[in-house]
Amino acid sequence: MKKFKYFKISKGKKLRYIDNYFKKKLYIIFLPGFMSDIEGQKPQSFKTYAKKKKLGFLALEYFGHGKSSGNFTKGNISIWTNNVKFLIKKIVKKNFFIIIGSSMGAWIGLNQFKYFKNQIKGFVGIGSAPEFLTKLMWNKFPKKIKKEIMQKGITTIKNGEYEYPITYQLIKDGRKNKVLSKKISQKIQVTMFHGKKDEVVPISFSRKVLSIFSKARKKLFIIKKGDHSLSDKKTIKLIENQLTKMIKNVS
Repeated sequence: MKKFKYFKISKGKKLRYIDNYFKKKLYIIFLPGFMSDIEGQKPQSFKTYAKKKKLGFLALEYFGHGKSSGNFTKGNISIWTNNVKFLIKKIVKKNFFIIIGSSMGAWIGLNQFKYFKNQIKGFVGIGSAPEFLTKLMWNKFPKKIKKEIMQKGITTIKNGEYEYPITYQLIKDGRKNKVLSKKISQKIQVTMFHGKKDEVVPISFSRKVLSIFSKARKKLFIIKKGDHSLSDKKTIKLIENQLTKMIKNVS
């Protein structure tokens, strides 16, 4: 099932991805979250779903993520956005597609509207976290941590059992990638899924994403027992059911 591939993006740099290639088909593009890879439940499940529905599929590991090239601390939202743009142009090409963005993936997905607005036929957010670097990290950091990042260029943030290296260049680049103050006027279906027990990203972020779509058909599903990842089989099934409805509406 896990047939991983690599795409060379420059000399000595490659991105790992999985796909279900079709020359002329609607694609589903899954964009993972911060420090995530494509070995988890969501990308693998959506690939299986795409195969069953005879749809194209693409999921990738950004620069510095998973088994893709690069040091994570050298990456940022601009670089990861460009990774996605590059692979869409190389693999999805001119086909229409629906984006599924998980956590940070929703932010990177929203950035793609600058380049592919006429090809994007639907948008799904899972625990969406646009602009989290400023709104959930920098603005809430104590002065001591801010000072450390500014002086050393990096700090390590602990969140539960995870540790995240946060660089000053990542924070600064995040400020250049504002999406919540811009309007997107595509007449598409936009569906958000957010766990009620999400302790990482507040539900208000999914509502903010919905508010930037001025002409879309919008839905928000709050998963009562859901956490941030929403990787359980029941929720993935719900997402797939909504995807099926979305696909039927794609003209």
